[in-house]
This record gives sequence, structure tokens and C-alpha cells, in this order.
Amino acid sequence: MRPVLIGMSCGTSYPDPSRLLFLGKSLDYGEQRLSAALARAGALPFLLPVLPDTSTLVALVERVDALVLSGGSDVAPGVYGEAPLRPEWAGDPARDAYEQALLGAALAQGKPVLGVCRGIQLLNAALGGSLYQDIGYQVPGALVHRDAARYDDNEHTVRLCVESWLAPLYDEREILVNSVHHQAIKALAPGLRACAWAPDGIIEAVADERRDIYGVQWHPEWLDRDSPHFARRAPGDPVFAAFVARVRARAGLA
Repeated sequence: MRPVLIGMSCGTSYPDPSRLLFLGKSLDYGEQRLSAALARAGALPFLLPVLPDTSTLVALVERVDALVLSGGSDVAPGVYGEAPLRPEWAGDPARDAYEQALLGAALAQGKPVLGVCRGIQLLNAALGGSLYQDIGYQVPGALVHRDAARYDDNEHTVRLCVESWLAPLYDEREILVNSVHHQAIKALAPGLRACAWAPDGIIEAVADERRDIYGVQWHPEWLDRDSPHFARRAPGDPVFAAFVARVRARAGLA
């Protein structure tokens, strides 16, 4: 039986005069622990490069069994029909276009999709929902969902919907996770269902189980045994194991 093949979207490091290595060049990159988490779940992860030809991106998606939309830069407000409230929230339109092409291909081909952090935001915005451009600015009384100094040491609890894909993965209905985002889902996209919430009401997970579309706002790939918080926080591996199991079933590899 062949392994499950998972395509991952990548981030781009744009030309930077202060970066002497590959001076003046754009670099596509993937985060190592995301690849490692998918590998532990029994999948073969592949980084899908940024290419200008959309038909080539479609062809890449045809070669994999599922798509993972990874974390990274802000989603541009133009994706959901808004203008940036501040210049620093203008997002990354080039990455948005690339990931929307990947997502469109995956949905057209009936491939499962998992969005992680930025990934859940891009998923919701591309499917017709909207985002808070900045939680602290737009949601009075919200928790601190991103602390630049503490980064993934920042944390909060998440309440799981009993009737969700996440609930069977954990013994508790409230789990402790990392929190490294300042944007979040505002209006849910048609077809998506909220599956988890932070104490301040921010949506932390979604699903359209009929189409095998899933998303989490935290970074489960950083909740592995190498994390200094592993003993206290909910492990992330069950998220990837459950997704890979759904991919395997949908691809007829079970």
C-alpha cells in the first residue's frame, strides 16, 4: 500500500538587501516541524513551490492526496472585500493568490484540506468569510492571542464542540494550546462550521466534514514531544493523525 502524499503550501522570503545569502532572490520555504508532524502521522509531505503558471499548480495538486495550508504572513483584506485598516495589516497578496490557486484545485479535485493558523484564515476568507484584521483592535476585551516576545509560549484554553472532528481526539472538552496569531475568523464562510472557541469567543477550529475541509487556529505541529510545554498542553499529533486517516480513506488507501 502506497503512503499518503500531502502537499504543503510554502511561505516566501522576498528579496531583502540585508540578506547576503541569495541576494535579490525570492526563497520558498517550509517550516520543519510541520513536515515532521505529517511524517509522524504516516504521510509523505511535499512542499509545493510558488509558480506563476496556475495550470502548473493545478497539476501539482493532482499528484498529491491532500493539501495543507501552512502558517505565516497575514491574509490581505482584499481577499474578503475590505481595505487594510492600517498599512501593516495589508497582508501578502502574492501568497494569497498562490494559495487560492492551490485551494481551488484541491476543492475541484475533491482533495481534503487542512488549514493551520494562517491556513484556517485563508481557507475561511477564500470560501466567502471574513477576518478580524487585528483582534486586539477590533474585539473589545479579547485575550492576547499574539505576544511577539513570548511567541509560542503564549497560550490559552480552547473549548471543543462535542459534535466535532476534534472532540474524539481528546479526553477533555477544554484543551490548552499555543496562540500565535493577531488575525482571526470574523464571519464564517458558507459551508464551514465552528468546532472550537477561545474563552473570548474567537473561533479556533472549523470543518466542512462532507468535503473533508478542516482548520485549526493554533499550531499543533509545535505541540510535539520536543516542546517544553508538552506535559501541560494538548498534544498536536492527534490532529495530523486524524487528518491523514481521513485522507487515506478518501483516497481509497485504507
